[in-house]
Amino acid sequence: MIFNSLQFLIFFPLVTLLYFAFPQRVRWMWLLVASYYFYMCWNPRYAVLIAASTVITFLSGILIDRENRVADEGKRKRRKKLWVALSFLLNLAILFFFKYWGFFSDNIVALGGLAGVSIELPKFDVLLPVGISFYTFQALSYTMDVYRGEIYAERNLFKYALFVSFFPQLVAGPIERSKNLLVQVNEPHSFDPDRVRDGLLLMLWGFFQKVVVADRIGALVDHVYNHWNEVAGISIVVATVLFAVQIYCDFGGYSDIAIGAAQVLGFSLMKNFNQPYLSKSCGEFWHRWHISLSSWFRDYLYIPLGGNRKGKWRKYFNNLATFAVSGLWHGAQWSYVAWGGLNGLYQVVGDILKPVRLKMLSALHINRESRIWSALRMVLTFCLIDFAWLFFRAPSFLTGVAMIRRAVTCLWPDSLFTVGVDGSLGLYTLGLDIADFWLAMACILILAAADIIKEKRPIRPYITRLPLAPRWIVYFVCLYAILIFGAYGPGFDAAAFIYFQF
Repeated sequence: MIFNSLQFLIFFPLVTLLYFAFPQRVRWMWLLVASYYFYMCWNPRYAVLIAASTVITFLSGILIDRENRVADEGKRKRRKKLWVALSFLLNLAILFFFKYWGFFSDNIVALGGLAGVSIELPKFDVLLPVGISFYTFQALSYTMDVYRGEIYAERNLFKYALFVSFFPQLVAGPIERSKNLLVQVNEPHSFDPDRVRDGLLLMLWGFFQKVVVADRIGALVDHVYNHWNEVAGISIVVATVLFAVQIYCDFGGYSDIAIGAAQVLGFSLMKNFNQPYLSKSCGEFWHRWHISLSSWFRDYLYIPLGGNRKGKWRKYFNNLATFAVSGLWHGAQWSYVAWGGLNGLYQVVGDILKPVRLKMLSALHINRESRIWSALRMVLTFCLIDFAWLFFRAPSFLTGVAMIRRAVTCLWPDSLFTVGVDGSLGLYTLGLDIADFWLAMACILILAAADIIKEKRPIRPYITRLPLAPRWIVYFVCLYAILIFGAYGPGFDAAAFIYFQF
């Protein structure tokens, strides 16, 4: 079940109505049933995996909490570390088998071939369970939070199961912390019309980003990336720039729908995006993009590795290692590792060159606070981030390298404006006709304007404070824009969200 499906448009209102109709004491049970049904709509058998992860981390929390009563400090620490290690080992073993075994075995066989050694490893024909990386990381963060003493272990298995499987953010985040979401599971939630209105408004914006913008632009991006060796290099450049918009609207739209749906039900999820393409550096970008995952890797990998506490070169290594692992988290292929590594490298090089950059600015008397300089930094940051996105979207690392080579050597900028034998402009033969292309451009301007406004002040409170008539005009304009301009129906497939595959 995906958010932009008729099934969800029936499921969510029904779940919400019954949730508020039930007595407070059983509402969390209803959400647990609804969450497991939501997940089992993809494949009922994979409910066993999320249940296994839930039981393992739940028991680890109980066992770690029990060790706090051991008087011997050394013995207490050793046992707590043992339960943490077992929790991580078992959960990551499940994740490795379903997501990384094929990647690992293929590379071992390839290395053996290079060394002249024939290696045969077993092959397993398994499908990647939807959202396995998200709920695994969320469950593991609970283990670590209990170990660090940041929360008490939950004693109710089924309430904890709701924390792991909460359906709005189950398959693509935000990756919630137990300190936030698990606490809310134990709180009463009453029907609040203003909160429901705000949640629905955020969901509406998320649907606009997904079905009007992301899925429309995706038609052009898919066409170019599927036929990259048949198009001019400038087409690859255009598609890569538009992919940056597509993935932002796709994943940002999902996050807004998830946060809005949770808000309707009375839950508050963490913000996952904060106008990332207005960033003035790559480091700032990663404080604004997929915030829940970035902060997860910071808290549970980068800092435990030593962070920036053990010298500059160790900091650089920790940064590169964290981003490489982050890339691998996204997918079991080298193109994702390259994408993550590039983003880490940007920050390392930027930090190394910072003294030179500051001296140059001082020598040229450039005001670092000026709007022009800020705009130039935003453009440069976007170009660097977008270049890395090419590897994220390319089907393989080698294909990504070949696409870059073609983009550089076969640029042919005039090809976009050449009229073909059928009378169509080259730009409009890349998957979108003239009407859809310029509609997409108009939507990008709307998104850019919205992000610039949100950088200074939230938009939702302004809309909700409008008088009744103009407020409802805004609601209906948004709704009809989605219904009229949404990319669905015979000309488009019901596209799943990009991050569902992770």
